[in-house]
Amino acid sequence: MPLAIQYPSWIRPEIIPGLPIRWYGLMYAVAFVVTWLLFRYESKRRNAPWTEEDSFAWFFWAIVGLIVGARIFGCLLYDPTGTYREKPWLIFWPFDQGRYTGFQGLSYHGGLVGMIVATLIYCKAKRSNWLAWVDVVAVSAPLGYTAGRLGNFINGELWGKVTDAPWGMFFPNVPEHTWFSPSAAWVQEIATKVGLSLSPGVPVNLPRHPSQLYEALFEGLLLWLVLWLLVRKRESFPGFAASLYAIGYGAVRFFIEYFREPDYGIGYVIKLGDPAAPTNRFGGLLNFSMGQVLCAMMIAGGALMYWLCSRAASTALPEPAADAAGRSQAARKLRKKIK
Repeated sequence: MPLAIQYPSWIRPEIIPGLPIRWYGLMYAVAFVVTWLLFRYESKRRNAPWTEEDSFAWFFWAIVGLIVGARIFGCLLYDPTGTYREKPWLIFWPFDQGRYTGFQGLSYHGGLVGMIVATLIYCKAKRSNWLAWVDVVAVSAPLGYTAGRLGNFINGELWGKVTDAPWGMFFPNVPEHTWFSPSAAWVQEIATKVGLSLSPGVPVNLPRHPSQLYEALFEGLLLWLVLWLLVRKRESFPGFAASLYAIGYGAVRFFIEYFREPDYGIGYVIKLGDPAAPTNRFGGLLNFSMGQVLCAMMIAGGALMYWLCSRAASTALPEPAADAAGRSQAARKLRKKIK
């Protein structure tokens, strides 16, 4: 009997077979609700200047921007066939050959960009402080993100690279044309370690890292605990929590990407190591996926945001009372001389 874990056979993407209601979409709804509840709690704690009506409007545009950005990035950056570039109207068409499929293929980084653009426009129109909003969202969203990655797991997608770890898992949705030849020495080695029997000439599916669960745990739950328990009440300037979220998420996701198989047909977009390294196994520290490139940009953006916001806050600090008093006295003397 294989020592790896079998993907639970009772898990299905559809909540009710035959109906266009999927767990993936429900998990996104859960993510939005969890984020909203935490956001409202933190807004009240801070005595935030916005009303609940303002919050609903801000969240509405944030969700619209998130979904639009996530879908556009997911289709244009992660589609090796070029279908969506040739037929962009299919980006928001939730059917495939007459069958409802929903919007599979959403990019986190695209969603983040879309949310930023939409809420910046909203705050500009309402003359509201954008940094105040995103600081509250930053400490609330990661827990909701956990639900999103659980949705990926339920969909049986975004699996990791091959592993012989005891928590490795057989994912049934791995396309058979990407299975492995039993004649390869490394395949035989992995199969032996996990107790998997091989048949000559019959391609085999091997256990993989459940990278969706890694992301749910580390990018979601643990990052939320750090921000909620350690950062939330220690903010020193506007943009503090948002910039730390960007840096923290980017760093954690960058590392986990080493365990996640790059998207099929794209592979490593930067190959500073072995250019022939396999994408379904660990390919070295110097080969980077699209997700890692975007995470590196996210880390850089978060660091730049931290520096700019801290600098802006330091230059905007009120002058010390002694200096203010001295300047007031000097001004009075100058006025007497002018008289």
